[in-house]
Amino acid sequence: MKNETLLGVKLSVFFVLIISFSIAGCRKKNALPFHEYDFSQIKEKGEINALILSGSTSYFIYKGEPKGYEYELLSDFAENQRLKLNIKLAENESQLIEMLLNGEGDLIACKFPITNEGKEILLYTGREVINQQVLIQRSNKGDTLLKDVTELIGKDVWVIRDTKYYRRLENLNDELGGGINIQTIDKDTVSTEDLIEQVAKGKISYTISDADLAKLNKTYFHNINISLIVGHPQRASWAVRKTSPELASAIDEWFMENKNDIRYKAIIKRYFEMSKMPGDEPVPIIGNGQISPYDSCFKEYAKLINWDWRLLVSISFQESKFHTNLISWAGATGLMGLMPKTAEAMGITQEETTQVEPSIRAATRLIRRLNQSFSFIENEEERIKFIVAAYNSGSGHIYDARALAEKYGKNPNVWEENVEECLKLKSIPEYYNNPIVKQGYFRGTETINYVRSVIERWKYYEIKVKK
Repeated sequence: MKNETLLGVKLSVFFVLIISFSIAGCRKKNALPFHEYDFSQIKEKGEINALILSGSTSYFIYKGEPKGYEYELLSDFAENQRLKLNIKLAENESQLIEMLLNGEGDLIACKFPITNEGKEILLYTGREVINQQVLIQRSNKGDTLLKDVTELIGKDVWVIRDTKYYRRLENLNDELGGGINIQTIDKDTVSTEDLIEQVAKGKISYTISDADLAKLNKTYFHNINISLIVGHPQRASWAVRKTSPELASAIDEWFMENKNDIRYKAIIKRYFEMSKMPGDEPVPIIGNGQISPYDSCFKEYAKLINWDWRLLVSISFQESKFHTNLISWAGATGLMGLMPKTAEAMGITQEETTQVEPSIRAATRLIRRLNQSFSFIENEEERIKFIVAAYNSGSGHIYDARALAEKYGKNPNVWEENVEECLKLKSIPEYYNNPIVKQGYFRGTETINYVRSVIERWKYYEIKVKK
C-alpha cells in the first residue's frame, strides 16, 4: 500500500501549494474577488466557464460536434439555466484545480475524486458516483471467466507502466502474497482502450480499467466481461470553489430535479448502453448491376463531384446499410449518416436527412468541401482516403493527425502507416494534450477501420459493377 500512501502525501502537498498560490492573488479571469463571484454573478454575466478533461467519457469532438457524457450533462445544465457554455480543457486533475482557483473556470465538470484535502478548498457538487477499477476479460463462448481476484494468481495481466492501473495491480499482488504475472507496456503509443481492444480480440488475456471506461468500451466490444472488481471504491463528483455555494446549490438542485428525467436517462443510454459496433451485415448481394435501391440518385450526384458513384454507395452502406431512418448513438442520421449541424451547413433540414435525395445531395456537398480542404494532396487515391476519414471523424482530427505526422517524421500526405498511425495516438493524453493538437481526444481506431472498410468495399464494387 506504500504507493497509495505516497500518492496521498503528494496530493496533500499539492493542495497546500495550490491554496498558497490562490491566496497569493492569482485570480486572473474574474473581475470580482472569489468571495463575491458566485452563481448570481454568473447569471448576471450570462455565461459559465466549465473546466473539463478531454476523453471518451468526458468531452471530445465527433464529426465536428462536441460530445461526451459529462459534456452533455453540462450542456443540459447550462441550457436549463439559460447560460452560454464555454468549455476550457485541462490536461490533468492537478491543472483542473489550478485553473479553478485561478478563476479560469467556474466549475470542474468531470468526475473529480472526493478527498479530505479537497474539501478544504472545494465544494463537491452534483451527482456523486462510485468509480472502481475492474478486470477486463474476454467472454466468448467457451471462455472461463474469473470470478474472484485470487484467481489472478498465475495469470498474465497487462497494464501500462507508471499508471494508476499499474500501481493498483502491484498493490493487489502484494495483498495476495504475490503470484500475479504483471505484464507492462512501456510504449507511449498504447492506451488503456487499446489494451481493452486487445483483450476483446484475444491478443492478451486480461487488463484493468476504471468501471465507467470499461462500461463505455463494452458498447464497442460486446465480448468483454467487466464484472470483477479489483480496485477500492473512489467517490467522485463535480466541484466548485468553496466560495461558490450558490453555484453548488444550483447544480445540486438541477441534478435532483433531473436524475429521473427521460433526457438524463437518454444521455446515459447513449454513452454506456447503445452499441457502437459497426453492423456485421455482409456486403449486399449485387444483382443485374444494381448495388442499392438508390443507385440512380448516387450516379446523378457523383457526377457533380467527379467521383465514382460506387465509392459514394460504399460510404452509404458503411453509414446506414441503406436504411434511411437509421440514427446512430451520436445522432448521425439517414442514408449518409449526417450529423445535425453538418446537415444544416450543407443546406438541408434535420427532417430531410431521412430522405434519399436531400441526404445524398448534402453528402456530396460535404465531400466537395472536403476535397477542397485536402486539395494539396496531389495523389488522388491518397486524397480519397483522407476525405473518407474526414467524412467519418471530421476534418479537424485528420489535420491533428497530419500535424503529429509532421512532428514525428512521418509523411503527412500518406494515409496508411503514416497519418492513420498518428490518428491512433489521439487517444493517449501525451499526444492529444500536445499544443499542436487542436481537437483533443479521439478514438482513432474507429476511423481507421471505417476507411479500410469503405475502400475495400469500393474495390469490390469496381470488380462486380460497371461504372
